[in-house]
Amino acid sequence: MRDLAFIGFLLALFGMGLRRPFLFMLAYVYIDIVSPQRLTYMLLNSLPISLIAGAAAFGGWLVFDDKKDCRVAPRQGLILLLILYCGITTRTADFPAEALDKWDWVWKALAFAAFLPLTLRTRLRIEALLLFMTVSAASIVIVGGIKTLFSGGGYGELNLMVANNSGLYEGSIISAVAICIIPIVLWLARYGTLFGTGHAVKAFAYALVFACLLIPVGTSARTGLMCIGLLAVLMLREVKRPMLYLGALALAGLVAVPFLPSAFSDRMATIKTYQADESASTRLAVWQWTWEYAKTHPFGGGFEAYRQNRIRYDTVAVKGSGASTTVERNLTVDKSRAYHSSYFEMLGEQGYPGLALWLLLSLSGLIRMEILRRRHREGDFAWGGALAGALQHAHLIYLLGGAFVGIAFQPFIYMLIGAQIGLDTYLTRRRREATWRPMFGKRLTPAAA
Repeated sequence: MRDLAFIGFLLALFGMGLRRPFLFMLAYVYIDIVSPQRLTYMLLNSLPISLIAGAAAFGGWLVFDDKKDCRVAPRQGLILLLILYCGITTRTADFPAEALDKWDWVWKALAFAAFLPLTLRTRLRIEALLLFMTVSAASIVIVGGIKTLFSGGGYGELNLMVANNSGLYEGSIISAVAICIIPIVLWLARYGTLFGTGHAVKAFAYALVFACLLIPVGTSARTGLMCIGLLAVLMLREVKRPMLYLGALALAGLVAVPFLPSAFSDRMATIKTYQADESASTRLAVWQWTWEYAKTHPFGGGFEAYRQNRIRYDTVAVKGSGASTTVERNLTVDKSRAYHSSYFEMLGEQGYPGLALWLLLSLSGLIRMEILRRRHREGDFAWGGALAGALQHAHLIYLLGGAFVGIAFQPFIYMLIGAQIGLDTYLTRRRREATWRPMFGKRLTPAAA
């Protein structure tokens, strides 16, 4: 029955795409985030549905879409430059076969991000994209939230519909993504036009926010806790009564602590005693190895370069107190450990040029969103200014999560960047139209323009 539900939904979505080709773009977003081919037992897992959706999306735009309002932004050029650079490092990778496997999906994620803004010509399309992104992620988040409520979860124990924990189904990754979509969910509840902003929509949005906050608890991911902390700080810019907000936040924390599962509390306690935690010690050792590797390989070792690392480190545990305090040191030897950081992932695989391109792509987006947020605080495009702030917050939270998880090339962040570029070009175009002056006569009003 589950297979039939997925197949029926995709057939309906593709069928509607024959009348509205932009829906093929949304089908690709849904497939890339949810990966329904991994959730079924027949048909879908034997068909290249992602390739079919991508080809249909590009073909529909090329043949049927109106291209008079298409604009190319500088950040799209940065994405294309990053594709080119990654292609070069893949050809010279330390592990050619493994690098090709990662390159096979990385270039598609980057190419889709460069193409996506060309299709976002209207507010309706921008909103539809964000709605599909959040609802697709919500299909994983809601399952995780329900299981957390009834079982409490645990590190590596929360089953998110599939046994294979790659992509958004990995605990730390979904924790970061779940928190980063909260600003977008709140924006949709306040400004959304597809479903309106009625009481039912707001109730669902707040319930989804609660489920998002439960994901770090269910996965016991320290990354998620840090993302929640950053979200709480960023929300200070949006609330009208900061002191009341801080009081409510403190009260909510005091009420929630007694209900937190012991697995989550124990896991979070290792943040202070990271030297005794093997997972944290491994990350620090891998980061040190990557830093030294980049000194002799400034252009990176290509995808999967971490496979050659060999690390040695001591875990330090302090036991007892006072005069009976003892310090235990245990030597650990490991190899081929992943980067566990987007920044070191870029440094080790793409070197200093790749890391610089990736950081420039993110920083330029954050700056542009801040400009739009300040420019459109009021007026006809206040919704756009609020959306720019939401996208900026989502990006910042993702970047913080990326400091502890290797998600530099996860498709979700590039869809988010594509939405930023689409909003930027749309608002810039509409602003120019609203302020256009004819050679003779008065300035046109926004409606007339």
